[in-house]
Amino acid sequence: MHQSAAVISGIQRMDLYETRARYFLVGSNLAKTKHRVLKIDRTEPRDLVIIDDKHVYNQQDVQELLGRLDQGNRTKIGQKGSSGLSRAVTAFGIVGFVRFLEGYYMVLITKHRKMADIGGHSIYKIEDTTMIYIPNDSVRVTHPDEARYVRIFQSVDLSSNFYFSYSYDLSHSLQYNLTLLQRPFELWSSSAAAPSAEEEVHTASKHDSFDIFEDEGLPTQVVHGLQNEPYYKYVWNGKLLERVKDIVHHDWLTYIIYGFCGQSKLLIFGRPVLITLIARRSSKFAGTRFLKRGANCEGDVANEVETEQIIHDASVMSFTAGSYSSYVQVRGSVPLYWSQDISTMMPKPPIRLDQADPYAHVAALHFDQMLQRFGSPIIILNLVKKREKRKHEKILSEELYPAVTNLNQFLPPEHCIDYIAWDMARYTKSKLCNVLDRLSVIAENVVKRTGFFINRSDFYCHTLRPDDRWGDLGGHITFNGRVQTGVLRTNCVDCLDRTNTAQFMVGKCALAYQLYALGMIDKPKLQFDTDCVRLFEELYEDHGDTLSLQYGGSQLVHRVKTYRKIAPWTQHSKDIMQTLSRYYSNAFSDADRQDAINLFLQVFQPSESKPHLWELPTDFYLHQKNTMALPQERRSYTLWWTSGVLTYLPVPYDEVPCEETMKTVKVRRVNRFNEEIDTYTEFFRPFELTSFDETFCIAMTNSAWVFMPKTVGVDPSPFTVRKPDETGKSVLGSKSSKEETVLQRKTAASAPPPPSEEAISSSSEDDSEEDRDDDGSVSQRSTPIKLLTDSGESNRIHEEIQPQQQTTKDPYGCNLAQLPAEEDLYIYKRFAHLGENQHTVERTEHISLANSINLAPVSIFSEDSVYAVSPPQSSADTHEALESHVLTGQGQARVLCREDVLMYREYVKNRYM
Repeated sequence: MHQSAAVISGIQRMDLYETRARYFLVGSNLAKTKHRVLKIDRTEPRDLVIIDDKHVYNQQDVQELLGRLDQGNRTKIGQKGSSGLSRAVTAFGIVGFVRFLEGYYMVLITKHRKMADIGGHSIYKIEDTTMIYIPNDSVRVTHPDEARYVRIFQSVDLSSNFYFSYSYDLSHSLQYNLTLLQRPFELWSSSAAAPSAEEEVHTASKHDSFDIFEDEGLPTQVVHGLQNEPYYKYVWNGKLLERVKDIVHHDWLTYIIYGFCGQSKLLIFGRPVLITLIARRSSKFAGTRFLKRGANCEGDVANEVETEQIIHDASVMSFTAGSYSSYVQVRGSVPLYWSQDISTMMPKPPIRLDQADPYAHVAALHFDQMLQRFGSPIIILNLVKKREKRKHEKILSEELYPAVTNLNQFLPPEHCIDYIAWDMARYTKSKLCNVLDRLSVIAENVVKRTGFFINRSDFYCHTLRPDDRWGDLGGHITFNGRVQTGVLRTNCVDCLDRTNTAQFMVGKCALAYQLYALGMIDKPKLQFDTDCVRLFEELYEDHGDTLSLQYGGSQLVHRVKTYRKIAPWTQHSKDIMQTLSRYYSNAFSDADRQDAINLFLQVFQPSESKPHLWELPTDFYLHQKNTMALPQERRSYTLWWTSGVLTYLPVPYDEVPCEETMKTVKVRRVNRFNEEIDTYTEFFRPFELTSFDETFCIAMTNSAWVFMPKTVGVDPSPFTVRKPDETGKSVLGSKSSKEETVLQRKTAASAPPPPSEEAISSSSEDDSEEDRDDDGSVSQRSTPIKLLTDSGESNRIHEEIQPQQQTTKDPYGCNLAQLPAEEDLYIYKRFAHLGENQHTVERTEHISLANSINLAPVSIFSEDSVYAVSPPQSSADTHEALESHVLTGQGQARVLCREDVLMYREYVKNRYM
């Protein structure tokens, strides 16, 4: 059976040359052995004319072509205008082409940075872009609103959390990409038998068909190069490339995703294991927090993010020979028609159901998408509140559960949707309950049901060190390993703070199973305060902060440490600032961000015959396309899934080699030593002069450098539980700003705890004013005190405390063990003297400093001090106004008097007439 390999893009660097009539985009691979040329016409004021001759040039041919173009475009002496051919910009990819009211613009990636490496395939983050207007100034037709559209489009910061790869499909999971490579050759025989015209031109080249074994009479070593269509739901420039997708060669197309990508190295006694976290944000029904809630008519939900954690042994790079494992989970808004009105300027606007859906039509569309992509079982973890004095979040649970029940009655019992409802916010307030312990139980059950992906069968170490939980693991076992079947879908109201903590606990449980499957640990169990979990928690906090900024406008308010109840006292002020930042963003800047997203995703396409984007009262009809047209075919309410999906369950339909899924894959027979599939040359780049200190693997976060203590005799295992202050960050010589922040957190963790966790902002998503007194048990952190009866033990502990007191100068800036200076004492005495004489009550006796704290009121008012306040007096008119207000809120409006009628008429006259 022939091997299969992913095709590497042949265009990774491009130079843009311009003349008065055309743009010439010259693209090449990294080694500059193959070049392609794209011609873009500049004489068309509104249309996009692109010519791609599909020819592959070498270095000499390109130089001759550019020389002829320069010579042919030189103007005569004395004639105005530019002469010859000039280079405009150097780029690394095409984001797309976009048009507003004038001509087309071309968006190019001008700077990128490597963020992760998966099996020799590099993942890059966009650092900078440029937007170039294509038509020439002589043919440009100006429009007064063009500049405003350009500003709105450019307000989408492409240098913030947009990622791409030249050789790895980021829109699909690792399980899909590796399953594609493991399919047998017979499945490709029909599609590979008939080469396209482009392939015939390509194979005609002498360089491409060269084989070192041809002269020896040995058979040619053929590999099948695979090129797969991306999953457009997670592609953010699909509409920008739609116009040229069928015109140009596929190497010109660079698909980008939006979300998060982070990678860290876990050193297990010198053995490198890379932990990668990739989050893909859906481009369907995308937007900001209060402006995009629930689902649209096509089953796409707001804030839908697919998070994938990839673990692989970095000592072996190849996909075919290395060991790789991944686990996928999803977050997304509750799949119902619901929204929140932000015009009230409230921190928590009331939730309202916009449309009745008795047959769960929109939920059926959403879960049908999930069955196709992930298989079964689909497990819903609903974290919204159950008990509230005034219904708020509970409205969503009361609608979601009947919808799931309705859909389940038509599914086979073994493939039903599992529904887990757990009030995480209420559980947090109880001091007798541990939130993370409960989440650990849920995570264990979830991972056992869905399983995870690994491309290797069980190791011999699993036979030597068996574990009972390993035999109960779910998923689908194949000849090459295991496949994850089904997915966990977590949601709260915002899908930010509570959801990120729940996903971290599930990811932590899956990480233990993945490391056990790779033969790294003896038991599939990981504990907190180990280097491994600290590294993983830091990745997930960065992941949560990034997704929260994209959707909510601020970083996370509640973190894992908050739910562990070990967050330092300084964290509470930061939580309040994040809450205020989130409220400000939602109230004042989300509308502009939503307009920019709609324009970038081409949900709204400007036209002179339509109102402008800023003139629309709402974008509801932009995202609900089917609301203005009668459907030609109504979907069945009982057979609500796509035909063929149930046939292959629990395996995902998208990963089954059937006729429908084979259409999305292009196969080409190439030489084994062809540059298009040579991952070794792509990763190591032997043609470049590189510096060892600047390589990506050196700059990557390393568990041994960052988290392992630097003291002598410390256990180097990353699975050893450390003390809270034992970390490599606190002893590094050069402290960056991030490291100093972590140091302050660690030091503040030993400070006295605050009186209550309820001090966290009332407008965050886990707390609300109306149900704060539902539970009598308020979660307070208490420090256990151990009485010392043995004097020897007391002396020993006193000796241990001494060196800690000597190091207080680092966090506090002064040595607390020394007595204060005389000048400081004098200032303090003056302050105490002012405190004694701040009231006007005459004192006949001297008050010493020891008795300065007096609980009796000393104010000139009888019941008005810091300890007691006299109740305010209210008139009969005030009582009447309050009763009227309460009755109006209950729907019992009083009869309007003549003054009210006149006031209302005056308002209507001024407002509408």
